[in-house]
Amino acid sequence: MARLPRFDLPNIPQHIVQRGNNRLPCFLDDADRHRYLQLLREALLHTKCALHAYVLMDNHVHLLLTPPAIGAVAQLMQKLGRQYVGQFNARHLRTGTLWEGRYKACLVDSETHLLRCYRYIDLNPVRARMTDDPIRFPWSSAAAHGGHRTDSLLTPHPAYDALGRTTAERGSVYEALLRETVADDELLAIRTHLQQQRVLGRDTFRAMVEAKTQRFAGTRPAHRPPRRK
Repeated sequence: MARLPRFDLPNIPQHIVQRGNNRLPCFLDDADRHRYLQLLREALLHTKCALHAYVLMDNHVHLLLTPPAIGAVAQLMQKLGRQYVGQFNARHLRTGTLWEGRYKACLVDSETHLLRCYRYIDLNPVRARMTDDPIRFPWSSAAAHGGHRTDSLLTPHPAYDALGRTTAERGSVYEALLRETVADDELLAIRTHLQQQRVLGRDTFRAMVEAKTQRFAGTRPAHRPPRRK
């Protein structure tokens, strides 16, 4: 059966994850991470996508971005992935694939869920026990969102800008969000919608996407194997 295309609409944010093959590392050192971010910068300029949040983990990457047109995200990920793999393989004297199949993506409702995805992405290193303080993790957007540094990769979404009138005010409010306990059902919702590549948001948002795409946009219950008798 042919795979359905991902949900993809212009000017609607997408949460993206791309994992290393067999959950193996896709970054072996900081030079790899610097190169990935440089290639990401070039891909953003080429496709005109706006990046709102990111994190580079050892074996996967999260991106939150808004495309200007249908197909722009796919173009960005193809360009970025192909160039990075070629340079990674040449540098580390290896061959073959680096990524685990296709990247996964879901549309995100700006009104209710976008800042939750900001926080989910920036807190990834804390959940993975790589740091106790997301602001101090150097390979994510957390420090920029907290107002501690500038990051030319990032384009703040209006939902983030609405947190305050100044950079300091927005950073203070966002850091408070990072310190809040993230509910288990919120984590589950983000992970499920991303895994199934569905539409994360209000019923009205999902209905709008379904009307534009003529496709069911909600999640489906996980299939459980039959019990052995």
